[in-house]
Amino acid sequence: MIQTAVLATACVFFIGASAYHQKTESVPKNKPTEPVTLKLPPGFNATIVADDLGAARHLVVGKQGDVYVKLSRLKDGKGLYHLHDTDQDGFLDQQTGIGSYPGTGIALHNNYLYSASNTGVYRYQLNAKQEVIQPEQPETIVRGLVAKARDVSKSITLDKQGNLYVTVGSYNDACREEGTGQGMMPCPLLDSVAGIWQFKTSKTNQSYSDGLRYATGLKNVVGLDWNTQTNSLFAMQHGRGQFHDKYPQYYTAEQSTILPAETMFEVPKGGDGGWPYVYYDHLQQKKMLAPEYGGDGKKTGGEKALDPVVAFPAHLAPNALLFYTGNQFPARYKNGAFVTLHGKSAELQKGYLVAFVPFKNGKPAGKWEIFADNFAGVDLVQPTGPIQHRPSGLAQGPDGALYVSDDLKGTIYRITYGSKASARK
Repeated sequence: MIQTAVLATACVFFIGASAYHQKTESVPKNKPTEPVTLKLPPGFNATIVADDLGAARHLVVGKQGDVYVKLSRLKDGKGLYHLHDTDQDGFLDQQTGIGSYPGTGIALHNNYLYSASNTGVYRYQLNAKQEVIQPEQPETIVRGLVAKARDVSKSITLDKQGNLYVTVGSYNDACREEGTGQGMMPCPLLDSVAGIWQFKTSKTNQSYSDGLRYATGLKNVVGLDWNTQTNSLFAMQHGRGQFHDKYPQYYTAEQSTILPAETMFEVPKGGDGGWPYVYYDHLQQKKMLAPEYGGDGKKTGGEKALDPVVAFPAHLAPNALLFYTGNQFPARYKNGAFVTLHGKSAELQKGYLVAFVPFKNGKPAGKWEIFADNFAGVDLVQPTGPIQHRPSGLAQGPDGALYVSDDLKGTIYRITYGSKASARK
């Protein structure tokens, strides 16, 4: 399967690699921006620093305050943008398109910018100002990863030992055999999807055969971060669906709206999240056997599968994970985890928000809480209009500010603490 996937995607990938052109445009300074209506804890402030970018996904902030942002759909033919504030007024008025490929994952590390397409990872060298030196000539670090009809995004993070971690989601919700609805045992997809692969940053043109399947059994991880305090990998998994649709004899329609949990894992080398054989029920606080594999909503399973360190309600779609290491926010936020929740929970009647998980000594230290709310701009209990914004990416600025991207309108928010921090420096 891996060899087939590499051959199938290689042609498309290399065509994309040759299509790099740099384009710079300045956003008019009198361009109107909507008022910021985010609900934040006392003492926090939010400003809009960029707008109308389109499907803005993950992002990073450089030492000078410039932003690099990935788009899951091309804008003016570009899927990677460098945003710069030309007059230091707090608005990123200069947009430079770099890469002609859509994607999600992005990272800054050792004067290199890493940028993921849906099938691999490129690397750009940066100058002292952390500007891309040769935008048309990136190195291809990883190529040929599986990307089919769904869950194609590749999220990335790096450790301090020169390792790159890349997520590959499953295009099959529960590894069902077509026509029968039964789960395939063992699931043959796990050799190339539903896991996290580790590659070396020192080697180019790597494919599956060059990497290590670092972890498996993770249906679709979009939120991914290396925790420097624990020196370990953390991942946020999107849970599966279609319980009532496929198995009405075991699950009610209501149960389908509240199961299974969206889960945070601390992921060791060789870790197994349990997909597709088990899922996590946050109401029972148990790992349950999936119905495709003999489960009925009551049978537990997956004794060897990882236990989640945090469980969120179903369908909240965690799209980014960031461990906060700055000093601007109050001390309780230090080393805690921010998570963007890109969807809506029927159980909570809430969604489209940024959550916070307090950590102490490298472990969650209390229940998760809502940090930034009202991205939706509508009442989610009785909505009267369309959703305005969906938080997607997270980044920490050099001064400790928190940046949040929105992939509906393409707005980027900058969240600060205290009156002195509200002005961008």
